[in-house]
Amino acid sequence: MAIGIDIGGTNLRAARISGTGEILDRISEKSAPDPELVLSRIAEMVRRLDSPAVAAIGIGVPGRVDAPSGAVLSGGYVNLASVSLAQRLESLAGKPVVIDNDCNMALVTEMALGAARGHESIVMFTIGTGIGGAVVEDRRIVRGRGTAGQLGHITVDMSGEACVCGRRGCVETTSSGTALGRHIARAGLGPDVSVDQLFARDVGGDPLARGVLEAWAGPLRAAIDTTVAMFAPDLVLLGGGLGLAAHRALARAPALAPWYQCPVEPAQLGDDAGVIGAGLQALAEQPAVAQAPVAQASPVSLPTVRLDRARRAVPGRRAVLVNGIPASGKSTVSRGIAERMGWPLLALDTIKNPFLEVLGGGDREFNRMLGRASYQSIWSVVGEAPAGTIFVVDAWFGFQPRQVLEDHLRRAGVEQTAEIWCHAPGEVLAERYRARLDQRPAGHPGAAYIPELTELAKRAEPLRRGPLFDVDTTKPIAFDAIAQWLRAMIAADT
Repeated sequence: MAIGIDIGGTNLRAARISGTGEILDRISEKSAPDPELVLSRIAEMVRRLDSPAVAAIGIGVPGRVDAPSGAVLSGGYVNLASVSLAQRLESLAGKPVVIDNDCNMALVTEMALGAARGHESIVMFTIGTGIGGAVVEDRRIVRGRGTAGQLGHITVDMSGEACVCGRRGCVETTSSGTALGRHIARAGLGPDVSVDQLFARDVGGDPLARGVLEAWAGPLRAAIDTTVAMFAPDLVLLGGGLGLAAHRALARAPALAPWYQCPVEPAQLGDDAGVIGAGLQALAEQPAVAQAPVAQASPVSLPTVRLDRARRAVPGRRAVLVNGIPASGKSTVSRGIAERMGWPLLALDTIKNPFLEVLGGGDREFNRMLGRASYQSIWSVVGEAPAGTIFVVDAWFGFQPRQVLEDHLRRAGVEQTAEIWCHAPGEVLAERYRARLDQRPAGHPGAAYIPELTELAKRAEPLRRGPLFDVDTTKPIAFDAIAQWLRAMIAADT
C-alpha cells in the first residue's frame, strides 16, 4: 500500500491507498500559502497514516512539476517551488516519495477506475481553488519538456484579471472556485451563497444567478474549445471539488462551433481522485524487490483491469509481455519465466521460423509480412484458451503500431498485462546479432541490418501499458526476483 497526498489551495488531503485503489484511511487539513507550514502539515498527516505496510508516498502538487527529477518548478495559490518537497519528506518519513502535478494524478485515477476508462485521448480540467489541467494521448501523459498541461493558464481574456502566473485573463481567473466567489460578490449576492443555491435561483428565474453562472461557465467553454482544437480528444473531463458544478453550468455555455464538438463529462471520483492517483503512482514506480530495480512506469500504464476486478464475474486471460528489440535477450528471459511459473510461452520466432524453413526464406518485406501473421496467430491462440490462463508472450511489440496490439488484446479477451522490458546497449546488441547470423533461417535480415539495430536501440522504449519490470540483459538475470514480482501481480488480482 501507499500514502497518497493531494495538495490544494484550500485543503490538504491524505489517504492510505491499497494496491487496487481502495481508500483504507483518510485525513485532511487546511492548506496555507506558507510552504513550510504546508510541509509540516503533510509530514504530520504522513506520520498519522504510516504503517510498516506502506511502501511509498505519492504527492499531487498544484503548478508546474518536473516529475522525473521530483522538483516543483512553480505553483499558484500554494507555491512549493522553494521547498525541496520530495527530498525533505523522504528524509522525514524514511520512505520513497513520488511527486507529479495534481491533475496528472487525478487523471491517472479516472483512467484506471473512473470516467476515462477505455479512452485513449483525454483532456482534464480540475476546478477548485484554481484550475489544473492534464492531457493524455495514447493513454500516456503529455509532458512536453516536462510540464505540459497547464490548462488553467489558457488565455480567455487578454485584458482580464491578473493571474498568479504573471499574465492576465487566464481561465483560472474566470472559472475557478476563487473566480466564482468574485462573480458572486460582484453580483451583490453575498459571500454565503453556494453554487447549489445559484442553480436553485437560476431555475427560479433569478437573472443575477444566471449572470453569475454564465460569467463562470462561458470562459471555461472557450478554454475547452481551445483544447479540443489543439488535441481533438475522445473526452474532456471536469474534476476537482467543483467539477460536477462546472459541468452543470456549461449548459449555459454550449459548444456552438461544429469544429469543437467533444463529449464533456464530470469526473467520477471527485476529490478522491487526487489521493488515489498519488498512491497508485507511488506504488507503480517502486521496485517489487529491493535487489532488482524496476524501470519507472508511466502512471497511465497502471493495470486498469486489475484495479477494476470487483466488476468482473469471470477472470479474463492475462499476458506477460516480454518486450525488447532483436538480440535484447528477451527470449532467454521468456524461457526462464515460463519454466519458473509454469505458464505457456508464445514467441514470435517460434511461430515464424518453421514457415521460413519450409518456404525457403524470402526478402525483408516477406519476413515482415510473416511476422505480422505470426503476431496475429499468437493472439488467436490466446483467445482460444480458457478464461484465467496466463501466457508469456515473447516479441518486439514496437514493430507494429500500438493500436494493433490493443485490438489483438481486446479480441483475445486479455484483461491484464504486465511487461518485462529487456534491453542492452546498441553495441552489445550488434555483437549478439552478428554472432547468431548463421543460426537464423533464411529470410531473417542479415548483417546489413546491424546498423539499423544499433540505431533502434537508442530510441526503443517499453509499452508502459501495465506494471513494468526492467531487465538489463548485460547483467545476470534475476529470475527469482522477476518470478516474485509476477506472483505479487497475481496475488493483487485475486
